[in-house]
Amino acid sequence: MTATTASSVPESVPTVDLAALRTLLDGEHAEIRDRCRAWLSEPENAPRPDLPLEEHRAQVLGWARELADAGETARGFPEEFGGRGQVGGAIAGFETLGFGDLSLLVKCGVQFGLFGGAVLHLGTRKHHESYLSDITSLRLPGCFAMTETGHGSNVQQLGTTATYDAATSEFLISTPDDAARKDYIGNAARDGRMAAVFAQLIVGGEPRGVHALLVPLRDDDNNVLPGIRIEDCGAKLGLDGVDNGRIWFDDVRVPRDNLLDRYATVSENGVYESAIENPTKRFFTMLGTLIQGRVSVCGASISATKVALAIAVGHAESRRQFGPPGEDEVVLMDYRTHQRRLLPALAKVYALHFAQEDVVARLHRVFTSDEDLDRERRELETLAAGLKAVATWHATATIQECREACGGMGYLKGNRFAALKADTDVFTTFEGDNTVLLQLAAKNLLTDFRDQLGELDPLGTASFFAGQVFETVAERSAMREVLTRLADDLLPGRDDQEDLASREVQLELLRWRSNHIRSGVARRLKGGIDGGREPFAVLLDCQDHLIAAARAYVDCFVLESFAVAIDRCPDPGARMLLDRVCDLYALSTIEADRGWFQEHGRLSSTRSKAVIKAVNTLCATLRPHATGLVEAFGIPETSLGDAAAVAGAAPRA
Repeated sequence: MTATTASSVPESVPTVDLAALRTLLDGEHAEIRDRCRAWLSEPENAPRPDLPLEEHRAQVLGWARELADAGETARGFPEEFGGRGQVGGAIAGFETLGFGDLSLLVKCGVQFGLFGGAVLHLGTRKHHESYLSDITSLRLPGCFAMTETGHGSNVQQLGTTATYDAATSEFLISTPDDAARKDYIGNAARDGRMAAVFAQLIVGGEPRGVHALLVPLRDDDNNVLPGIRIEDCGAKLGLDGVDNGRIWFDDVRVPRDNLLDRYATVSENGVYESAIENPTKRFFTMLGTLIQGRVSVCGASISATKVALAIAVGHAESRRQFGPPGEDEVVLMDYRTHQRRLLPALAKVYALHFAQEDVVARLHRVFTSDEDLDRERRELETLAAGLKAVATWHATATIQECREACGGMGYLKGNRFAALKADTDVFTTFEGDNTVLLQLAAKNLLTDFRDQLGELDPLGTASFFAGQVFETVAERSAMREVLTRLADDLLPGRDDQEDLASREVQLELLRWRSNHIRSGVARRLKGGIDGGREPFAVLLDCQDHLIAAARAYVDCFVLESFAVAIDRCPDPGARMLLDRVCDLYALSTIEADRGWFQEHGRLSSTRSKAVIKAVNTLCATLRPHATGLVEAFGIPETSLGDAAAVAGAAPRA
């Protein structure tokens, strides 16, 4: 591995070729990212913080149409339907849009990622031929109607029904009560003309679980169709350019062919068939195909965090406060406290960038390969759930820290923090509530037998934890723990700071924590159930432990991805700089959980203090490179808001 220096004080880093650093960051889709940057750089495409609601919505739709007309929104779709088959390229473009107005990003995500993705992945050729070209060109604006007022994460219990009428070969779509109304649906209030509606399928009087159907909402003149009621959700905390709405269905009839039937069909005379016999497995196989949305939200949150850090670092490099008596005031970035506020967060966003790159590559492989990649798909679902949670929480925390680091200037709308805070806040709950996603990730980590569990069914999950598979997990992890402790006792100098700069030591600490927490929660769950307690009660008692297991796993994956990216960096200067950034990410992560490592005998008090010293040293080492590190993101000037206001003198009360 690179960066295995034994020095307690990392060496200084020479001036770095920022072009080489950006080349590594942009990866194989650099041309797509540059096209998006060029579009964002046009003054008329800059975020406008003071637009009235309806003007903002109209502006966002106009921007989306402009991108669609240029072919930028069809990249991830098959070539025969106007796309380019570039799943990874499509996400790269989407991530870059995250530098600009996030309402446009979400609008595009709903139209091309969720609505278009549902038709592509849940439909069959007849649906592709009928709709995909119109979806990718935005001739058919659409919605993804899954969430209901009464059900968000628990999709299996949705209330909307789709009852098959064999006499007319139609489905009747119904909203039985207000709890079953579709809620927070993007594109519904103003622009959507069709929706992919998720509903409980009923055939021959027998419930068949949640399936998706295409339901027209408006005619070509944008008039709401009979049997459908739509309300505007009204003003939100952010994302004013997205027209979220509520939808009710009053026995709306749609043809049998409107069932998106990749995984289940209904014949004309009302016979239900599916190649996947287990209804739970069928349901989650269906949901698994929609994972691209979760991955995209993760990338968007990372991009928004980069913008906040670029603004805050720019301010810190120009704003002066205090200084030695009789001498010039010092820029904020020279203060250790300010370095501590921004540089570990910057290191983490670099780490998350490379972890996201890894996940996107896996997604592209799974979605474009003809091979049976069931195991890879399960691992992808785990990573996507965990990384989305960690990245969006990091965005929320970092954007707030950057706002505070800019003082009074950070409170002005012109510098974008108001929009960044408000628009990204919902990222922690849409495409999956973060806490629920981490529980999902933890459950996947504890077993490879996902088809024997209900994904978010707590009783099914807890009951299965009593199986012998968890004895195996616990035994293997326990043996690894014994061996690691033995090695720790035998290795000399473990209380010294020297080895903290070793990537292998950093990785070993995070891997050990991940394995230890995972085995611990498995033992708790099994012990509680073996002791005669109700499985659901045992699960509730262990939820915090499950969350810790998932977060530890994600931290480890992120560091591993960062280390791999450094190894493939061809430029020596950029590689040396990234080594130090990776050190800062690893050690600040360990520092944040020093108590846990000390409790479990992995850090002595002396070594724990050495971690703090190492983080401070790395902040000093990276301080001269702060501007270069954010400039390497390639954020257009139009996306940085009123830079002059941020860099200027703060207003006084």
